[in-house]
Amino acid sequence: QVQLVESGGGLVQAGGSLRLSCAASGRTFGSYTMGWFRQAPGKEREFVAATRWSGGSSYYADYADSVKVKGRFTISRGNANTVYLQMNSLKPEDTAVYYCAADPAWVAGTPPNYWGQGTQVTVSS
Repeated sequence: QVQLVESGGGLVQAGGSLRLSCAASGRTFGSYTMGWFRQAPGKEREFVAATRWSGGSSYYADYADSVKVKGRFTISRGNANTVYLQMNSLKPEDTAVYYCAADPAWVAGTPPNYWGQGTQVTVSS
């Protein structure tokens, strides 16, 4: 049974940092792309970042400049079954539930197969 469990969310002031972790179990995720989505209140779930274990390629959402995550957020894999999201220079607009996701054949624009329960990130101004 595949499980993705997120941790590391919390309340932080604007300009602060948080590191989200996701631990996957139930199989070896070496061939999977793992990543993060987020959903703010009243908004649709949106892609944040993803990374492959093999080759180490990483991808980030292309948001508007005012809320761009590339350069502030860094995704990394600790091993085949863990993924992290280091979030720096946090803004109130980053407030959302952050979800870990995984898929062996991740396709941009298509929801991944596996999801965690989510972890709340709240950034106060």
